[in-house]
Amino acid sequence: MSEQLKALEHRQQELKIQASRERIALAEHFEPWEKPLSWADKGIDTVNFLKSNPILWTSAFAALAHYKPKLASKALAVGWGAMKIIKSVKKLV
Repeated sequence: MSEQLKALEHRQQELKIQASRERIALAEHFEPWEKPLSWADKGIDTVNFLKSNPILWTSAFAALAHYKPKLASKALAVGWGAMKIIKSVKKLV
């Protein structure tokens, strides 16, 4: 039993060393992607924040509609069209 335990401990140490090497190799491989992925993560956080606080984007659009009605009209048309496209793509997928 003691030899089996020693063999298992030795195997565990080997696997820990292998996992450490693989983590380092993976980190080196994905290092160039770190900055773009962090920006994408920030963008996703922003979208989630805006989704959870609709009063912010509603009030921003209301201010835009008050001060620049033509631009607001165009933004509304583009947004409405984008939403229709997104919904149709979701149905396909």
